Amino acid sequence: MTGSANATRVLVLNSGSSSVKYQLLDMGNGTRPAVGLVERIGEETSRVVHTGPAGAGKRERTGPIPDHAAALKAVADELAHDGLGLDSPELAAIGHRVVHGGLKFSAPTLITDEVLAEIERLVPVAPLHNPANITGIRTARALRPDLPQVAVFDTAFHTTMPEYAARYAIDVETADAHRIRRYGFHGTSHAYVSRRAAELLGREPEEVNVIVLHLGNGASASAVRGGRCVDTSMGLTPLEGLVMGTRSGDIDPAVTFHLKRVAGMSEDDVDVLLNKRSGLVGLCGDNDMREIRRRIEEGDDSARLAFEIYIHRLKKYIGAYYAVLGRVDAVVFTAGVGENSAPVREAAVAGLEELGLVVDADLNAVRSDEPRLVSPDYARVAVAVVPTDEELEIARQTFALVGAGPEGRGRAARRDNA
Repeated sequence: MTGSANATRVLVLNSGSSSVKYQLLDMGNGTRPAVGLVERIGEETSRVVHTGPAGAGKRERTGPIPDHAAALKAVADELAHDGLGLDSPELAAIGHRVVHGGLKFSAPTLITDEVLAEIERLVPVAPLHNPANITGIRTARALRPDLPQVAVFDTAFHTTMPEYAARYAIDVETADAHRIRRYGFHGTSHAYVSRRAAELLGREPEEVNVIVLHLGNGASASAVRGGRCVDTSMGLTPLEGLVMGTRSGDIDPAVTFHLKRVAGMSEDDVDVLLNKRSGLVGLCGDNDMREIRRRIEEGDDSARLAFEIYIHRLKKYIGAYYAVLGRVDAVVFTAGVGENSAPVREAAVAGLEELGLVVDADLNAVRSDEPRLVSPDYARVAVAVVPTDEELEIARQTFALVGAGPEGRGRAARRDNA
């Protein structure tokens, strides 16, 4: 299973429960010949949005797409329309985002039947994510069984956490029997952003300690020492940690028992409450930070309280991870809210001047797609904004594994035969 010796392109697939996001990246020249999305899979109003290479423009179409097999066929058709089909000799591999890799997968992995079976065994700890990832993998393998396909795991970057950070303080035998521990998520983003932050500081990743704040609808923090994650806010599932768009983040586990006993709620009811009806949307009815800020400016007290709770939790994690690392070179904001909300960045470090954290109001107000510092020159700890690029990170890891040259193909073959 190797691509052409001249192949430099990687197709990145992110298969969700009702959508497939995709990007075609050329690792030779750094371009993205195609970007697209298939959404509302299984509905009559399924939608395909595709942007091809320069000059090809953007195309949209709607109509029923019954399942992921049909969705991947739609992706293949869109690519072929632009002369970028899955049969192209320039395609080196397909890289798949897989949410949960457990402890077994700590690096990008060539997908074999055995690897796929292990990903299936992890479904009980990722029931909302891994099944969709598996469907995408199976469909893509059926379309191109001869092409290297690589799994890049959201949890992989966090496998370097020491046991004292990864373990919950519960009975060890019970925890081990049911794989209960802190795995962390958004690892592809944390890996990319922590490395780019080091570049922004003009240093090697091994030389710096950074706190990465991935703030989107889902949100997570990580403490990265010398390029290796030593702690992260998400745990067994993506529910733990920061206040998120619709998820509660940290909560007393006894709340679950209380709701079952007092409110008569089922396990599914509590699951929906904590994952879909909590966080910002549960506090004020909105999970769009722009709308929350607009409401605050109009004097809305519930929006203000939601924002204050969000920032309070964020500050607690900055302080905790500062203590974990001992020395911090940069606090880095990324993802939709982290990259675009100047008020969030300002509020998150306000009052932390004694820790060396401060933002420059003018720098913080600048909107840019480029990595940048928003702290003044005199700040002891840099505050930075680094736009995340999970697709590029998946493509980079995939290409590094299978590559187009003999070294990459040799690595892939050794993994395949392991």
